[in-house]
Amino acid sequence: MTESNTTGMTRRGVLGAFAATAIVAAPTYSNAAGFLRGGGDIRRIRMMSPRTGERLDTIYWIEGDYIKDAVKEISMFMRDWRTNDIKHIDIRTIDILAASHNLLDVSEPYMLLSGYRSPKTNSMLRSRSRGVAKNSRHMKGEAADLRLSSRSVSQMFRAAVSCHAGGVGKYSRSNFVHMDCGPVRSWGG
Repeated sequence: MTESNTTGMTRRGVLGAFAATAIVAAPTYSNAAGFLRGGGDIRRIRMMSPRTGERLDTIYWIEGDYIKDAVKEISMFMRDWRTNDIKHIDIRTIDILAASHNLLDVSEPYMLLSGYRSPKTNSMLRSRSRGVAKNSRHMKGEAADLRLSSRSVSQMFRAAVSCHAGGVGKYSRSNFVHMDCGPVRSWGG
């Protein structure tokens, strides 16, 4: 998950250095056009997983193009940690996560509680909680459950809702926010 190069700077390393001063992420939805105008040249996502101990800090979009290897790395990171199954994570979801993170103006990485869920994992979670959807967008690689220690669930919820792109769920008791690339809707707020 991490990149190292002992012989010199990589393209990603150079871009990462510039990213500290020029990061703006934006959803790809047409109804979120306000985020696209003046959106900058780079989109970046930062996450950590308490389940696997892995960290991700990657630029996945540069000057209008998604970086295939970075998107693949994000999908690997957001895999079902229980089964190790991997599913392509929808780039619209990645854009929503990055745009919301940018609006929160934090450098802290998201804590990823749940990304992709295999049908087996979703079924197991559903048997334990009535809050797990039978046809969850997690099983399609279209959702993530996230937390930040430096921001409240309400702050995260408001940032995600303000993107006007996808579903946003506020789970105050469990201290996380659900974001997905489905129809624009919100709950728990």
